Amino acid sequence: MKLSEENTKVRYAICVNNEGYEMDLVPLKVYAVLPPSPNESELNFLRIIDESGEDYLYSADYFIPVELSETDEEDVKRLLAQREAERS
Repeated sequence: MKLSEENTKVRYAICVNNEGYEMDLVPLKVYAVLPPSPNESELNFLRIIDESGEDYLYSADYFIPVELSETDEEDVKRLLAQREAERS
């Protein structure tokens, strides 16, 4: 995925490649994407909250952006919060 101004607003993305990050990313899993910092917005990277629960930069080529309806987005937020609570 090549980032554009539109893609910098991505909130969720599906992992399509975890080569080199097998412990951190699960293929076909939906991940939360944090907004880029000003110096990151020009890069072809996404700040992903990975399996560690921390956010890291990954190549945008490893992901497909996902647009969700408001209802679906609320469901995903709830599930991600539940997953985070289970880790604690």
